[in-house]
Amino acid sequence: MKKHFGIIEQLEIIDIADEGRSVARYNDLVVFVTGAVPGDIVDARVTRSKRNFIEAKVVKIIKPSADRILPFCKHFGTCGGCKWQYLSYAKQLEYKQKQVSDCLQRIAKINTDGILLPVKPSLNTTFYRNKLEYTFSCYRWLTDDDMQYPEEGRNMNALGFHIPGKFDKVLDIETCYLQEEPSNAIRLSVREFAFKNKLSFFDLRKQTGFLRNIIIRTTLTGEVMVIVSFFHDDEEWRNALLEHIAVTFPQVTSLMYVINNKCNDVITDLEIQCYKGNPYIIETMGALKFKIGPVSFFQTNSLQAYELYKVVVDFAGLKGDEIVYDFYTGTGTIANFIASSAKKVVGVEYVRSAVDDAFENSKLNGITNTIFHAGDLAKVLNDSFVNENGSPDVIITDPPRTGMHKDVVMQLLSINPEKIVYVSCNPSTQARDIEILSEKYSLVKAQPVDMFPQTQHIENVALLVRK
Repeated sequence: MKKHFGIIEQLEIIDIADEGRSVARYNDLVVFVTGAVPGDIVDARVTRSKRNFIEAKVVKIIKPSADRILPFCKHFGTCGGCKWQYLSYAKQLEYKQKQVSDCLQRIAKINTDGILLPVKPSLNTTFYRNKLEYTFSCYRWLTDDDMQYPEEGRNMNALGFHIPGKFDKVLDIETCYLQEEPSNAIRLSVREFAFKNKLSFFDLRKQTGFLRNIIIRTTLTGEVMVIVSFFHDDEEWRNALLEHIAVTFPQVTSLMYVINNKCNDVITDLEIQCYKGNPYIIETMGALKFKIGPVSFFQTNSLQAYELYKVVVDFAGLKGDEIVYDFYTGTGTIANFIASSAKKVVGVEYVRSAVDDAFENSKLNGITNTIFHAGDLAKVLNDSFVNENGSPDVIITDPPRTGMHKDVVMQLLSINPEKIVYVSCNPSTQARDIEILSEKYSLVKAQPVDMFPQTQHIENVALLVRK
């Protein structure tokens, strides 16, 4: 291998790291490579060089791995999603299993033999998401095909996904394999309407333009929510676009809009208006119904979320007389899912609107043994809270990717429930927290659950039992 002008030649890819990047070695340094599969031999351009490691991106595949397959999406490699399309699904699961095992062994210092169960595959490997957000932009990312046309003839408007690392560039999407129809049809129809009527796409740099974002949410029951975000209001064209959607897609059961003239795309703090239909959609999970509003959090893979929650129920092993705490409860999905198996479920969530949704979902399902609190767990969870709500037999925790705040972990040790069921979307931070909890708890079982096929992401459910 020779390195010159920032290119490492004939680099052999030997593994995958826990963030999904491939791994090679060069002059005793670890090289994290984007765009490669274990078994590939590639030329890679160095993008970052540190004392202990190098980051690089594939520029040429010299010899493809036997595990490499052809991606099914024309946008693969440019779009930032579905980065593992070049791996067979069986290989994806193998590396996800290895990721969880490596984290538990390396970080939590736990031998996973007999503890780590085989990863539970997703029921669908495409069209599995129930929510997508597309961005309007007048800074279209130009593909090789676009470059064939003269500059003055190029349409620089795009409706699609942001290019990774390019804050203002958006890739115009033709077909996305993440969400079932009518998702693609709605996006393409809205784009065509905007082109035909010369509606302006958002200019992120200058903070101008009319059309900003479109969010599409779907349910297994066939309900569809569409939320159109406008940068400023123009009642005539706003209503014209919304009516176009309503007429063209009668299956849309919730058509909403919001005026967002802020510098960011966040709409949770804005007043979202219902143009037609209901201001919510209903998803089912087993015998339960969940009301999903425009800003409600809900697991984005509904079918696999059901499988995940069944693992939680199994690990909790409830007999019906337990007090259960559900931390980071969100809209109360897990809390309501397990309520029929417990004496009382106490949910805690930082976001006030999510807590309101959690109460609403309990009411919708006639559940009377749940209670929800809004607040920062690190501050809410104290002796007074436990005295008020009862000492928990089981604690279920489903924190964000950063894991639990250390103060929360220490409070778990202080409360000392019989069991902790730890649901995580980041095996490395989960392993970090489990290592601390090992002072009083043993890891008995761990079940990886694949929620996001074609990506490196993996959920893991861990059962910790008091020593």
